[in-house]
Amino acid sequence: MINLTCRILPRFSRLAIILLLNSGFYISSRPVFAQNTPVIASEPITLELDDDLNILDQVTSVSQLSDVQPTDWAFQALQSLVERYGCIAGYPDGTFKGNRAMTRYEFAAGMNACLDRITELIAGATADLVTREDLLILQKLQEEFAAELAMLRGRVDVLEARTAELENKQFSPTTKLVGETIFSLSDVFGNEDALGNDLDDAQAIFGYRVRLSFLSSFTGEDQLRTRLEYGNLPFTIGNTNMTDLSWSTGDENPGVLNKLEYRFPIGDRTNMWISAVNMNMDDIADPLNPIAISATQGALSYFGAYAPIYKTSKGGGLAIAHDFSDQINLMAGYVANEGSMPTRGLFNGGYNIMSQLTYRPSEKTAIALAYTYNYFAKGNIFLSGYDGSELAEAPFGQDNATSSHNILLNGTTYFSDKFNLSGWVQYTNAQAQGGDRDGDTADIWNWAMIFGFPDLFAKGNAGGLIVGNRPNALKVEGGPEDEDLSWHIETFYKFQVSENISITPGGWVVTNPENNRDPIWVGVLRTSFEF
Repeated sequence: MINLTCRILPRFSRLAIILLLNSGFYISSRPVFAQNTPVIASEPITLELDDDLNILDQVTSVSQLSDVQPTDWAFQALQSLVERYGCIAGYPDGTFKGNRAMTRYEFAAGMNACLDRITELIAGATADLVTREDLLILQKLQEEFAAELAMLRGRVDVLEARTAELENKQFSPTTKLVGETIFSLSDVFGNEDALGNDLDDAQAIFGYRVRLSFLSSFTGEDQLRTRLEYGNLPFTIGNTNMTDLSWSTGDENPGVLNKLEYRFPIGDRTNMWISAVNMNMDDIADPLNPIAISATQGALSYFGAYAPIYKTSKGGGLAIAHDFSDQINLMAGYVANEGSMPTRGLFNGGYNIMSQLTYRPSEKTAIALAYTYNYFAKGNIFLSGYDGSELAEAPFGQDNATSSHNILLNGTTYFSDKFNLSGWVQYTNAQAQGGDRDGDTADIWNWAMIFGFPDLFAKGNAGGLIVGNRPNALKVEGGPEDEDLSWHIETFYKFQVSENISITPGGWVVTNPENNRDPIWVGVLRTSFEF
């Protein structure tokens, strides 16, 4: 259903008609038809249109508009004008709405369209177009419906004034609110947690996360994003990062400013981002993990959502992305993890230099090569983005500043509408900077394969299977190493209950968490609301 509120066209010039009537000049009766001249209505008219109907078709006879009842002279008069000058447009079914008769206001509005059309013909005429008889009919119709025409014009003036007032008083005509709420029930199972504690006493956890994003645009092409986050889901529920949920917030999060960034174009193919809070690489570059990336509908685990390289920055920064073509995109950025601290600032604390080259040979396939250089000041080291073992996060301890070179190869492809394969492999070379471990190095690897099944069993639903190795420090100079690979195996199935609500049961198992411990199992039931 479409509601159309039409506007009265410019007023008819009575002077032109009077001059012609008094001149004794007769004008040819050759018909001329207007192109796309709309029916004018004083009040909103609800019209039933086909989905593929985008324009109003020309109607050349009032009798085609079946709602108009030909019971008086005015109908006959308007009928003759429409047939001669084509000055009313209607719809293919020939109705205004069902079998409802035209009101006098609607009829007056249609007549006004004919007045305006004939005025145009008189103003720009190069040949004989309008007859004197038609001018007399118009004059009589205008006198008959003078009250209705005056009321219509008055209503338009009032609406225009109210619209101007609303535009001046509203907070922002370009801001919209986007929100999401997640409720989850989760628990960990196994013989012991990552520190060797008995898991028999572990309790199921019910928690939530709420995000409210205010998206504002000042030019129609830029965007200011302000995101607030609330939640109560703790990290490391199994005494390891490997049990973190994709939407974990910390158990004391009464509300924080989670994102504050401004994106704007520079030319047709370049965009720039300026961020004050929590700038991540996935804000700029696509992690190429379409089935699992969403915290509301994708992977349940933090690791399964996307590669750790995207999670190793959290401060303010600057980034730029350029499309060399429809297939090739290059992004680069700089993030200062302690940029708001006076003692460290933009360049004296931890920072992240990031880049990614993305190639899309088709709409269904994309591959990317990413490189980042990280420097972490002591006491704030998270080499693997809180996705790996304790050694993989800080192989030289938190008391030694650490730098790292990180290389990622990832990609995604749709083999069919119902099967997607995505994955990545990432290598990190870390080096201690100063302290008692100065110069020591460590090699850290991780990878994952994501098997995605869109519309599994029903349209809108989705299933996923994630298999990979968590980040583990398998080669560390001058210190301990992770003895065995830590495997991550996860499965989930999203039920799309409605357009805005989904329910996702699933879970994952982590083998050898924190250096050769027994497996830890995590079970989750997530309910998401998006608006």
